[in-house]
Amino acid sequence: MSTYFADGLRITFGVLCPSLILAQYGMLQYGMTLSLGALCVSVVDSPGPIVHRRNAMLITTGLITLISILVGLTNSSIYFTAIVLVICSFIFSMFILYGLRAASIGTASLLVMVLSIDDIRPWNEVLLYSLLIFIGSIWYTMLSYLFYRLRPYRLAQQTLSDSVHEISDFLRAKAKFYRQNTDYEKNYAELLRLQVLVHEKQDAVREVLFKTREVVRESTPEGRFLLLVFVDMVDLFEQVMSTYYNYKQLHEQFDPSGILSHYESVIIKIADELDDIAFSLKTGGTPSLPSSLIDDVAKLKTEIIQLEIDNKDGKYNTLGIIALKNIEVNIENILTRIKTINGYFNKSEKKNLKPRHVDIEKFITRQSIDPGLLVENLTFNSSTFRHSLRVAIVMLIGFVVAKTLNFSHSYWILLTILVISKPGFSLAKERNYQRLIGTVIGAFAGMGVLVYVHDKNTLFVILLICMIGCYSFQRKNYVVSVLFMTPYILILFEFLGMGGLSIARERIYDTLIGSGIALFASYSLFPNWEHEKLKEALIDNLNANMKYFEQVSLFYAQSISDLTSYKVARKEVYVTSANLASLFQRMFSEPKSKQLLMKELHQFTSLSHLLSSYIATLFLYNKEHSFKVSNYEELKPVAQNTVYLLKLAGDTLRNNTGHIHNVPLIRRNINDNPNIQTSEVVVAEQFDLIQKVAYDIYKLSEKIKV
Repeated sequence: MSTYFADGLRITFGVLCPSLILAQYGMLQYGMTLSLGALCVSVVDSPGPIVHRRNAMLITTGLITLISILVGLTNSSIYFTAIVLVICSFIFSMFILYGLRAASIGTASLLVMVLSIDDIRPWNEVLLYSLLIFIGSIWYTMLSYLFYRLRPYRLAQQTLSDSVHEISDFLRAKAKFYRQNTDYEKNYAELLRLQVLVHEKQDAVREVLFKTREVVRESTPEGRFLLLVFVDMVDLFEQVMSTYYNYKQLHEQFDPSGILSHYESVIIKIADELDDIAFSLKTGGTPSLPSSLIDDVAKLKTEIIQLEIDNKDGKYNTLGIIALKNIEVNIENILTRIKTINGYFNKSEKKNLKPRHVDIEKFITRQSIDPGLLVENLTFNSSTFRHSLRVAIVMLIGFVVAKTLNFSHSYWILLTILVISKPGFSLAKERNYQRLIGTVIGAFAGMGVLVYVHDKNTLFVILLICMIGCYSFQRKNYVVSVLFMTPYILILFEFLGMGGLSIARERIYDTLIGSGIALFASYSLFPNWEHEKLKEALIDNLNANMKYFEQVSLFYAQSISDLTSYKVARKEVYVTSANLASLFQRMFSEPKSKQLLMKELHQFTSLSHLLSSYIATLFLYNKEHSFKVSNYEELKPVAQNTVYLLKLAGDTLRNNTGHIHNVPLIRRNINDNPNIQTSEVVVAEQFDLIQKVAYDIYKLSEKIKV
């Protein structure tokens, strides 16, 4: 069972249960209000440490109770309601400064406000309504906490499983580079997209593992097991990242031999093994490495030896054969690591697993709730401030339009605006299309169900399926979530005797109106364009790669046993690379006039990926192959020049100097030394490759004006 499906089941049970129970006693109206409280709190119950989830749900409970009282007592005045709506929309949109969970608290608070805005009641009924919202919220909070206590490691297992699955997809994308007549540009774009997903999943695992006390203390075999699997998986991903070569040249040389298709086959089988590990993490099974895969790798090794024997006439480039050897050795190392990870699953050995020292604090980011941060961002220079102001204005426009049209469920316009309004234009545009497509298709599906299905029991089963689908996909695929949500709402209104078919048409109209308002505002009202973040993203990535290279260089300069500083630097490279690739992808959905420096940005992203892959390879030469250099002082000038080039590139981007510096590449002729070991030649060549990429990045930075 995936994390998303488990979430869907939990939310469906938490939201539906109060209504079902009270409906048996003729109090469905009270049950619906309890369910509304549960629904609002479920918005903040996203995967993460249970302490953070619990605190967020309790804060949300307090806020939505107060807001339901405030709105209920004042919504008889349309003018006062408009003022409250604008103020709350602005304040709660500013919550995004404190992270995604805080932002979801703001969304939940606005959700209960929007749903209560047309519900005019006497003051005593307002207090009862707010009390029911409070009880429903507490019910869901207790339910979520109970689910966690029953299986405290379940979320960590599911999150880690999803992370491993993304690595297997990344590996399959790399396997395509070994296919004949492959589309390099398309494959590379797919690789960048998957790299972003791998980072997101690994970050989610860190959030859950490193901030969960049971795991951090490593007081149980399960906690040690999960931590060991994650640490080894991050190392395995680094090995996958390091196998980056000039695939075009490899195909030109070795396509006639057919060996590259064998590489593809083996890599896909390794990806299948990672999927097996991911499945075992969820089900509690034990993965095993098939002997056929080990045999395939042995055959691959034999083929390479045969290529060397057949190369007496110089048919193949020596560097090409060395590249094939390096890839094969890397595959062997990945298999060895998979064997080690598989060993962790052995139930008899689990309790004997030795804890591995991890300096947790260096790998997690803590978000402090500093009121000063809010004050600092009350300026037009802040993209969050502009976003919050835009949301406040758009919600007011939506409120005025809703009141003017006088639809019976005009709050749907406000709901549409609420879920579509995102800080950046590209995200708002994407969410807009998703909402429209899901609503229209879902409305027609819902109408079809209501026309042809009249049995109440069958309708209830369909309602249940749609609820689970809606809540399961809300964080994974918003189109599918809305597609399930619309029939679920239509069937619900049918049960309430409010006419499902007419509601369908109204929902489509309201969604179209809300979408149009939100999209127009994101383009014309204090817009946030991705190129505004470009300079910071480029500089952060350069600095991360520079620190990563410095840490790896130290392994050749001195003996290092503690890998913490290296792993922190590696994590920062993954984070900044994913951020840069994600920004590049989002720019594609913006208007052409806002897609600045796309060619240069694509080149920079490609070179950055190449640089981090080469640095990862350099590290693996030391740790996996035990390659050493007898005299690091000979390599030191190259290493220093590489750092200088990356620093100069960062300064050029930061200051927009445009001055062309004559920075030479430092070249050495190591082949003149007859006593030098082959391993030292390989290491020296890798240092040269990294320096060359750093030089290319520097030259490119002179063309980028941001």
